[in-house]
Amino acid sequence: MNYNQFFQKAIEQLHIEKRYRIFADLERIPGDLPRAIFRNGTIKKAVTVWCSNDYLCMGQNIHVIQALSKIAHKNGAGAGGTRNISGSNHHLIELETELAELHRKEASLVFTSGFVANEASISAIARLLPDCLILSDELNHASIIEGIRHSGAEKNIFFHNNLAHLEECLKKAHPKRAKLIIFESVYSMNGDIAPIKAIADLAEKYNAMTYIDEVHAVGIYGMNGGGITDRDHLSQRIDIIQGTLSKAYGALGGYIVGSRNIIDAVRCYAPQFIFTTALPPAIAAAATTAIRYLKTSQKERILLQKQVQMTKKILLNAGVPLMPSTTHIIPILISDPDICKKATDYLLTKHNIYIQPINYPTVPRGQERLRITPTPFHNDHLIELLKDALIETWNTLGIQLRGEES
Repeated sequence: MNYNQFFQKAIEQLHIEKRYRIFADLERIPGDLPRAIFRNGTIKKAVTVWCSNDYLCMGQNIHVIQALSKIAHKNGAGAGGTRNISGSNHHLIELETELAELHRKEASLVFTSGFVANEASISAIARLLPDCLILSDELNHASIIEGIRHSGAEKNIFFHNNLAHLEECLKKAHPKRAKLIIFESVYSMNGDIAPIKAIADLAEKYNAMTYIDEVHAVGIYGMNGGGITDRDHLSQRIDIIQGTLSKAYGALGGYIVGSRNIIDAVRCYAPQFIFTTALPPAIAAAATTAIRYLKTSQKERILLQKQVQMTKKILLNAGVPLMPSTTHIIPILISDPDICKKATDYLLTKHNIYIQPINYPTVPRGQERLRITPTPFHNDHLIELLKDALIETWNTLGIQLRGEES
């Protein structure tokens, strides 16, 4: 049997569906973000990145870099083992203390990524709750979906941010049955925000636990950078808050915070945590430094929001088809995977602008889009260049702008 043919056919199918993924070879330049060096064979050129998850450019913050370098020289490159076998380094424990304080919770647990944090925590928590019913927003991230699947628990999917449907699902469950509501604060592909207070109210009314994914909000929202729950003073009304160190904090890793018993249970029962090598001390120190810095510094958050509003205003006035968004995430709807890929290729080749296409399964078929994420360092000049490049690209590819005759 020619096993290789099965993999070849699977890849060919992705090409047919126009959703084969190509990674860009990029070299970020601290001190010159959002610029990067793009390489493709013998081609090497400077590009402007408009789709980075390093939302506040903390990956180039001098204090973060110095902390990483200092601890790497002092403690070495790796952690040396799992948390149970010599890998529970001092800087990682210090990071967990900082995270618990950030979210005003009793304890926290750090994982190697946000994806692993969700998958491990949700599957462990739902398995430990007797006859648990999970109620999950229909637009929840793939990591949440995997965590639910691995838990083996029964699930009900409620319509996105639809409180009436969520309550309908809660009403159908037995009052004494364990229930876990899982949702996100900021949805990464739409840029909208969940009605957190109202969901917490329903959880209290129907005796359910709450689990919120704040990965696209931590660092950016709230006076201390604790996310939307921090901004809206709702942290104490949510049982488990999950976040990441890989986006606004500019480092690597994921985490959960909650009561001491919940965190300890996940620590002891989640195999994805137990059998994974711990985060290196240098990375942990860099993340702690970023968190402490953004607890007191408001300038990055203020400038980010200013540039986000400027980008939205300029692109909307130019007729670019922006999807509604109340956050720093700006989706541009294209609705065709082939055109979406052609648009990103053209922007990169002709205008030296890098924006990754977002196709199925990340978004539903027919909702293909570009996802723009301005940073504090996307100045007004770069925004104007983006606007001109999008208009020229739209005209070249025959994509309709808003207000044009159909």
